[in-house]
Amino acid sequence: MSMTNSTTVLSSNQPPKVEISRRQMVNASIASLLGWALDLFDLFVLLYVAPVIGKLFFPTELPTLSLAAVYASFAVTLLMRPIGSALFGSYADRKGRKKAMIVAVIGVGVATALFGALPTVHQIGVGASIIFLILRLVQGIFVGGVVASTHTIGTESVPPKWRGFMSGFVGGGGAGLGALLASIVYFIVSEAFPGEAFDAWGWRFMFFAGILSAVLGVFVFKSLEESPLWLQAQQKKEAAKKPEGSPVKMIFTQYRNVLLVNLMLVTGGGTAYYLTSGYLPTFLNVINKVSSGTASLILMGASVSAIISAVLFGYLSDVIGRKKTFLLIGFINLILLPVLFIQLGSATSIPMITFYALALAFLGNAAYAPILIFLNERFPTSIRSSGTGLSWNMGFAVGGMMPTFVTLASGTTENIPYSLMGFSIAVFVVYVIGSLVIPETKGNFE
Repeated sequence: MSMTNSTTVLSSNQPPKVEISRRQMVNASIASLLGWALDLFDLFVLLYVAPVIGKLFFPTELPTLSLAAVYASFAVTLLMRPIGSALFGSYADRKGRKKAMIVAVIGVGVATALFGALPTVHQIGVGASIIFLILRLVQGIFVGGVVASTHTIGTESVPPKWRGFMSGFVGGGGAGLGALLASIVYFIVSEAFPGEAFDAWGWRFMFFAGILSAVLGVFVFKSLEESPLWLQAQQKKEAAKKPEGSPVKMIFTQYRNVLLVNLMLVTGGGTAYYLTSGYLPTFLNVINKVSSGTASLILMGASVSAIISAVLFGYLSDVIGRKKTFLLIGFINLILLPVLFIQLGSATSIPMITFYALALAFLGNAAYAPILIFLNERFPTSIRSSGTGLSWNMGFAVGGMMPTFVTLASGTTENIPYSLMGFSIAVFVVYVIGSLVIPETKGNFE
C-alpha cells in the first residue's frame, strides 16, 4: 500500500514499518497544536467573562455564589467530556483520527458562538439558565472529542525522541496558545466595549469569536494526513482478519486498572491547570481588582509562560523519563503553589501581581505537560484515542470542578487565596503518590 508522503511496507515476518516525511510531521504538529488551542480558546472565553455571566444567568445576592454557579456550568461541560471521548475516541480508533478531529473542532466552535445569542435571566427568566446549561452539555461532548483525536495524531506522527516534546507542545502549548488567543480577544473586546457596554454587549462578541475558530480549524485540517501509526495498525488488523471489538469496552475491562492509576496523575494535572491558568482571570478581577485591560495583558504574559513551561517539561520527560519528571513537578508544586497563591492575594503593585501570575501559570501547566505522552504510552494504537481521551477527560472533569469547590469553600472573596492554598496541597499529595505508583513508560509505543 502506498500513500502520499508516507510509505507502509508489510512483511510476513516483521510488523509494518512506517516512514514519515518531514512535511507530514509538521502538518500533524501544527494541526494538533491548533486543534487543542482552538478548543481551549472556546472554553477560556467563559472563564474570562465569568463575573458577567454570573450576573446575567445566575444572579444571587452573594458574588461568590454567582461565581460558583458559573464554574459549576463549566464543570458540567467537563463532566460531559468523557462521553465525548467515548464517542469520538471510538470513532477515531475505528475510522481514523482526522475525521473525528474535524467534526469535533467545528462542533465546539459553533456551540461557543451560540452562547453569544442566548437571552439572559432578565429577559426570559430562569429558562435562560436552563438553556445555558443545556448548551454547555452539548459543547462538552464536542470538547471530549477534540481531546480524543487531537492529542493522538500529533504524538503518532513524530519520532520517539520527540514524543515528550510533542506532549507539552500540543497539550500545554495548545492550552497556552488558546488562552493567549482568548486574552487577545478579551483585550480587543473590552477596549471596544468599555465599562457597562461590556456587560451589555461585549460578552456576546467574546462568544461570537468561537465561529472563527471553527472556520480556522477547517482550513488547517484540510491538508492534514491520517496518523501513520493508525494506518499501520489498520493494515495489521486487516492482515490478521481479526474481528473489531469495542475500544471503550476494552478500556473498562482489560485496561481498567491502568485507567484508575492514570486518573491519579491526570486529576492532579487538571486541577493544577484549572486552579492556576483557569482561575487567574477571576482572581485578578475579584481579588486583585485590576482593570480589564491590565488583566488581559497579564493573562497574555501568563499564557506565554504556560507555553514555555509545557514545552520545557514535556521535553524534559524525553531526557530523564516520564516518572522522574512527574516526581520533580509534584514536589515543586507541593511546596511552591501554596506560597504563590497567598503572595498573589496580598500583592498590590502591578509588577508583583504580574510576577506571581506568571509563576502560577508556569508551575500549573508543568503539572500536565508530560501527561499526554504518558497516556499514549499506556495504550496500544488500536485503542489509544479512546484510552487517552477517557483518561484525560475523566481526570480533567474532576480538576475542572475544583474552582467551584474552592469558591464555595471560601465563603467570601477574601478567603479565596487560602482555599486555593489548601486545595493545591491536597491535590499534589495525591499527584506525588501517583508518580510513585506508575511505571516508567518512555519508549512504550505499540
